[in-house]
Amino acid sequence: MQPRFAPFPAARPRRLRQAPWVRDLVRETVLTPADLIWPMFVIDGVNGEEPIPSMPGVSRLTVDRIVEQARRAADLGIPCVALFPYTDPAKKTPGAEEAWNPDNLVNTATRAIKQAVPNMGVLLDVALDPYNSDGHDGIVRDGVILNDETLAALEKQAIAQAEAGCDIQGPSDMMDGRVGVIRAAMEARGFQDVMIMSYAVKYASAYYGPFRDAVGASGALKGDKKTYQMDPANTDEALREAAMDLEEGADMIMVKPGMPYLDVCRRVKDAFGAPTYAYQVSGEYAMIEGAIRAGWLDGDKVVLETLMAFKRAGCDGILTYHAARAAELLAIK
Repeated sequence: MQPRFAPFPAARPRRLRQAPWVRDLVRETVLTPADLIWPMFVIDGVNGEEPIPSMPGVSRLTVDRIVEQARRAADLGIPCVALFPYTDPAKKTPGAEEAWNPDNLVNTATRAIKQAVPNMGVLLDVALDPYNSDGHDGIVRDGVILNDETLAALEKQAIAQAEAGCDIQGPSDMMDGRVGVIRAAMEARGFQDVMIMSYAVKYASAYYGPFRDAVGASGALKGDKKTYQMDPANTDEALREAAMDLEEGADMIMVKPGMPYLDVCRRVKDAFGAPTYAYQVSGEYAMIEGAIRAGWLDGDKVVLETLMAFKRAGCDGILTYHAARAAELLAIK
């Protein structure tokens, strides 16, 4: 039964909007720095920075600079960073063996962060595209992305990442059964406390282009990813994917991209009640940042409004390249 409200003038909704203190008092949704995960890109070298043209304001950073940013994140109240590598093309192979090199860029950066900022959470992707000479998330043979052969590679990658000290495994590959394989590997090797935030609902989206530039996968990619990433037209399928991953041992669910799929965020959260996250992906960031830099949008306001939309849609947190900016703004509100 729908609640009934008094008619005007007994009811005046503007009473609850008349001053900042009362707007704060009745606000339904709250955004804090603790809701944010900050994605970062790692390159080889020392004290280096490479701006990413398609992501204005975002750079690839060497491990020492990544550690500096992790300290900044901690100071801002951001609880977790996500690391992605820009792998030397010479190290990319059809078998993606660099993915489980204990000294690859993300594993090295994880150890450095854990030594310098022990209480900072570290999320690492489990997928082969930064290491695969074909640019795909799985192993390719004769143009076909092989599911079960890829699972064996992802298992080795996840083990190496756990040994490096990562707190959260983020399977983003969309191979069937990968969460179960990773969970079993963590349990068997004494990493039972390592969490899995599954990219359970990852769409074959046109919004990923700048990210592929950032990790150096754009030029390598042959074909598209539609045989394993989801059709943007489907939402019932999203619930099936999330259900499977939760049954296989995922602790948290992610929807990717974010803003174009707020309806999916809400459906997933309502259906399962599990911790649910959205990735405000590179294309979303690039559009917003481009409009801000052109003077078309008020940057501070639109960044917070956009992130609030994720919370309102049921998300428990957001991966966003605007994490530091948002945290600074929230500190002075």
